[in-house]
Amino acid sequence: MWHTLKKEDVRRKLRTNFERGLSYEEVIKRKEKYGGNELVEGKKSNIIIKFLNQFKDFMIIVLIIAAIISAVLSYMQKSNEYIDSIIIIGIVVLNAIMGVVQESKAEKSLEALKKMSAPTCKVKRNGEIIQIPSAELVKGDIVYLETGCYVPADVRLIKSYNLKVEESSLTRRNCCR
Repeated sequence: MWHTLKKEDVRRKLRTNFERGLSYEEVIKRKEKYGGNELVEGKKSNIIIKFLNQFKDFMIIVLIIAAIISAVLSYMQKSNEYIDSIIIIGIVVLNAIMGVVQESKAEKSLEALKKMSAPTCKVKRNGEIIQIPSAELVKGDIVYLETGCYVPADVRLIKSYNLKVEESSLTRRNCCR
């Protein structure tokens, strides 16, 4: 949304002074209102809970019921043909295992993003350019990027000269282990 607005509209909506930056009082207010510039990590559940959570989907429940009905019908007909039930349950369990693996990979990606994030950044506050921990950034801060800097948060560019951004660290997959 912010990239579609003109600089003056961004300044007005964020109530930011481009020349002086935010005041320290305003930083405190915004931190209370919006929180810090950190990826919030939820409580991690153990692998058994992750596995059991895979069975909450409606279609998975339908498949389990179908497997049970198939097994009951085979038992009642005394045909001892449980292969359909076994295949359905096998597919459901395999799906749950794949879901747990994908969830674990997503958690590892989040950890990698946290490690990759910029530990410090330069901002303009009270008319001075100062270096702060990137976790202390707030909505409306004027961030200064220099050669080799990590971008510490989602930012709206106000002015740039010969800007070049390397995005491969966000899209690259770790294929070599």
